[in-house]
Amino acid sequence: MPCRSTSGFFICLFSLAAFSTQAQTLSLKDAVELALRNYGTLKAKSNYALASKETILQARRDYLPNFTLSAQQDYGTINGQNGPLYGLGGLSASPSGPALSKQNWHAAFGALYLANINWDVFTFGRTRGRVKVAKATYERDRRDLEQEMFQHEVRVSSAYLNLLAAQRLSRSQEKNLERSGTFLNTALVRAKNGLIAGVDTSLANAEVSSARIALMNAKNFEQTQANELGVLMGVTATSFVLDTLSVTRIPHLFPTDSVVPTQHPALLYYQNSVEVSKEQTNQYRRLYYPSFSLFGVMQGRGSGFEYDYPLDQSLYSGRYLDGINPVRGNYLIGAGLTWNLTTLLRNHPQVKSQHYITEGLKNEYDMVDQQLESQLALAEERIKNAMANYREAPVQVKAASDAYLQKSTLYKNGLTTLVDLTQAIYALNRAETDRDIAYNNVWQALLLKCAALGDYDLFINEF
Repeated sequence: MPCRSTSGFFICLFSLAAFSTQAQTLSLKDAVELALRNYGTLKAKSNYALASKETILQARRDYLPNFTLSAQQDYGTINGQNGPLYGLGGLSASPSGPALSKQNWHAAFGALYLANINWDVFTFGRTRGRVKVAKATYERDRRDLEQEMFQHEVRVSSAYLNLLAAQRLSRSQEKNLERSGTFLNTALVRAKNGLIAGVDTSLANAEVSSARIALMNAKNFEQTQANELGVLMGVTATSFVLDTLSVTRIPHLFPTDSVVPTQHPALLYYQNSVEVSKEQTNQYRRLYYPSFSLFGVMQGRGSGFEYDYPLDQSLYSGRYLDGINPVRGNYLIGAGLTWNLTTLLRNHPQVKSQHYITEGLKNEYDMVDQQLESQLALAEERIKNAMANYREAPVQVKAASDAYLQKSTLYKNGLTTLVDLTQAIYALNRAETDRDIAYNNVWQALLLKCAALGDYDLFINEF
């Protein structure tokens, strides 16, 4: 609806400002979704998985017979020669002509047209094995993508929490600078009126300078954390407005599982890697066996030389059309068996090599499982310690706030020194910092446990 009145204009302006503020606030779910769409490694592994999926179709088409069409048209002589010959490396010509008493250079055109079908009807499961290897490879690459997405969700969440903590620390340092600046002004006024020594203003200036340095260090740390989050999200921004709700509360529920599930994304990836290696071992073993084939050939041939050319060497034509017209045809069908016996010797080391690779992948699976168990135990301890700090943090802040209020009141009335007030300001700043870190550490501990359990939803549903 158009904003026609003055009041309507301000209402629309307020609504647009509220919407803009909301749009600039980056929630953790939005950060994770953006990272999953933009991160280069995930895009690459997605393409690798799609490539593996296509190899399944390629392996299935190995069931189809080979069907070859060929046509050739040549020009040359047909002098024959009695004697043995082996077409070493395929480098030989095949003229079909008589062995005459002397060389001649009669040349004409010739042509050969060929259709060939060759079908390996039974290979002792080699074709089916290639399909199994392709399926296992696709499953492995798909699991690799899933575990990379899971790990990236955890990385982005950790970076988000780190940036959130850095922003809270910067805010604490800003408040500390404000407090230091307030009492610098108080000290200047009191020193000007001769109520305190001038050295107090020097101490107050030093405290303000120290607070500024601490704030700049906190800002540098915040920018570093923002840059790390931006890299993980695939964006170039170095400043984010985050959802600060998590720093005001802790998770409602903590997972109670104490055993790493076998469905953990990392374990599934290594398990599928083992399956790929096993299928490859079986495929190498199938190479020991022979192949049974059916084949058929249809041939047409043309030549510029007449059938009785051996009796009269003048009976040939050098015209192109006379040579390429097929005047003879043949067909052939048959069945055959091929078995390369030396494959038994050549493939045996390959089978053993693949077996050792399988055992190595099993060792990696066991190692990752052990690491996850250790991570789960560590997460349990961190949750306990984080909750203990969380319960202590308000007590520390309350005591430091009371001490600060007392020392500031006494200082304003000339009943204590600036050194005592400075110590109170420092204690309050440390207490506020510890409180912010305590809240964040609870979420970090929960994230660590959910990462060990392989269930990111347990974390994001609590955030």
